[in-house]
Amino acid sequence: MEKLVILVGPTASGKTSTAIAIAKELGAEIISADSRYFYQELEIGTAKPTLEEMGSIPHYLIDVTSLNEEWNLAIFQERVKEIIQDINSRGKIPILVGGTGQYIRAVTEGWKIPRQIPDKKIRDAIINWANQIGSEQLHKRLAVVDPEAAKNIDHRNMRRTIRALEVIFLTGSRFSEQRKKLPVSYDLLTLGIAMPRSELYARIDARIDQMILDGFIEEVKHLLSQGFRAQLLKIGPIGYQEITRFLDGEITLEDAILLIRRKTRLFVRRQANWFKPDDPEIKWFQYDEQVVKKMVDYIHFHYSK
Repeated sequence: MEKLVILVGPTASGKTSTAIAIAKELGAEIISADSRYFYQELEIGTAKPTLEEMGSIPHYLIDVTSLNEEWNLAIFQERVKEIIQDINSRGKIPILVGGTGQYIRAVTEGWKIPRQIPDKKIRDAIINWANQIGSEQLHKRLAVVDPEAAKNIDHRNMRRTIRALEVIFLTGSRFSEQRKKLPVSYDLLTLGIAMPRSELYARIDARIDQMILDGFIEEVKHLLSQGFRAQLLKIGPIGYQEITRFLDGEITLEDAILLIRRKTRLFVRRQANWFKPDDPEIKWFQYDEQVVKKMVDYIHFHYSK
């Protein structure tokens, strides 16, 4: 049975650095399940690990698509399955890391996602509709026809809302009903990073401040100049829309930063719905100086049984 370690936790909890440290100890390889890391153009505002941070550890599913290209959960599933198989075939342990609940659950629960071929006419009609009423109102329309799908899709993620509506219109069935589960054949070990909420919020604030210092505003300005305004609205990564509003003169920089902080906190609370403290499938570890050693020891213990 193929091995698969999964590392979950809220945003800014230290998943990236912890996973890299574990991989160095085990000779493991890392697969990203952070939906923001897939896009080549998104760098500073996603806290994507740098080449220096990744070091010699192989990383997969980072910078694998563009804002101009089609990418969805079904594509991710196909790619991640191939990567897990390849890493195991070389006697290595894959570590799937992320805070995007759906991408993690799609792997751990064996979701079978329909690969519905996009219909350009229907897609364009929904996009035009979305541009008229906005992402939040579009999400409310999805909630009317498919409440379960809407519950699992962030209202800011217009791309996924559009995709769900497109599949519904093409098939005549609810998007949520088409997601089936298949038996999972992995020897799964799920580890979670826990951190006091006050400490986590302080880390989030510090990260946002550092992003601004690192040139986040300039990054968004460049993306807008390259014609990616519609894509940023459709994908909906936290921070990019708020900085866009600042650059458009709608709000001040201080207000933009406050909004980013507020939305990130809301995102953390939604992540907790995917990765619950009482989930028996997750072994939680408090984030401290010994967290890497404790996790490595636990992985050794699990796979030596």
